[in-house]
Amino acid sequence: MREGRVDRPLEDYRQTVARLATAQKRRTAGAPAFTLLVNRPIGRLLAAWAYRAGLEPNQVTIISAFFTFTGLAVVALSPPLVWVGLAVWLSLFLGYAFDSADGQVARLQGGGTASGEWLDHVLDCIKISTLHIVVLITAVRHFELNSLLWCLIPLAYLIADNVTFFAIMLKEGLKQAAGAPAHQPDSFRWSKSILLLPTDYGVLCLAFLALGWPALFMAIYTVLALATIGRTVLALTKWFHDMRHLEVGV
Repeated sequence: MREGRVDRPLEDYRQTVARLATAQKRRTAGAPAFTLLVNRPIGRLLAAWAYRAGLEPNQVTIISAFFTFTGLAVVALSPPLVWVGLAVWLSLFLGYAFDSADGQVARLQGGGTASGEWLDHVLDCIKISTLHIVVLITAVRHFELNSLLWCLIPLAYLIADNVTFFAIMLKEGLKQAAGAPAHQPDSFRWSKSILLLPTDYGVLCLAFLALGWPALFMAIYTVLALATIGRTVLALTKWFHDMRHLEVGV
C-alpha cells in the first residue's frame, strides 16, 4: 500500500464514496455474499472517512487489527455473557470493515505497495489463527463440555482456514509466475456466493452474538466449521487440477 502523503482532491464525502464505488475489486467466484453485500459497502464508507482524514492504508490496517485483537482478547479473558458476545461481535465486525477499507484507501491513492499487502495478509493470518485459539480457550474455561472431543472442532477449523489461506496465496503466486490470469472472466455467480455464506468470516463474526448461550454458540460454530472444512477439501481438489493445467499451459 502506498506510503507518503498524496494531495487529496477537492471533493465532499459523498463524492469520495462515489469515486470509491467505481474502484472496487473484481467480484471473484469465491467471494461470499456477506463480504460483497455488507462488508465491502461499509468498508467503502470507512475508507472514504479515512482517506479524507489523511490516513495512509497501513494506518487503516493497524486500526483494523486494533479492533479485531481487542475483540479476541475479550473472548479469551471474559466469561461468555450476552453483552460480551455483543461487544466481541462489534469489535470483530469493525475490524473486518476496516480490513476492507485499507485496500480501498490504497486504490484511491493510486495503488498498493508490496509492504502494505504483506502487512495486511500477515495480520489476516494471525487473526484467523488467534480467533480459533481463543474459542478453544473460552470453551475449556467456561463451557460445560460433555466431552473434550469438541475441542477438536476449533483445531480442525483453524487448520482448514490456514490451509485455505496458504493455498490461495500460493495458487495466485504460481499463476502470476506462469503469466496466467489470476481469475477467469465472468466466473462470478450469485448462487455460489450465497452457498459460500457459511464460510464467510463475516458470518463467523456474527456467531459471537450467541456467545452468551454457549450451547447455541457451539452448535453454530460447529456448523460453520464443518462447512469450512468441506469447502477446503473441495477447493484443494479443484486447485490441484488447476495447477496441473497450468503445467501444460491449458
